Amino acid sequence: MSNLPEDLSKNTLKEVVALEAQNTASSKDVRLRTKAIVDSKLAGEISRDEYFASRKLADEDAAEFKRRRILLITELGVRGYQGKLLP
Repeated sequence: MSNLPEDLSKNTLKEVVALEAQNTASSKDVRLRTKAIVDSKLAGEISRDEYFASRKLADEDAAEFKRRRILLITELGVRGYQGKLLP
């Protein structure tokens, strides 16, 4: 997981948009990993303890991505970003 700058106001709009896109993609990866964990547990491929340990890590990652999304969306809103980045 890459570090999010403490002060997003120092980044360009293009950089903040890129960070938000990267965060969204990483969050999707965590959701896919969570689905794979659940599928593995249902198929009996992993133990109950492995399942709970893996889910705990995935849930922590998901919470961090949610926190980052809030920060990034807030910064984009402050800048008046409405979804299109001009070339």
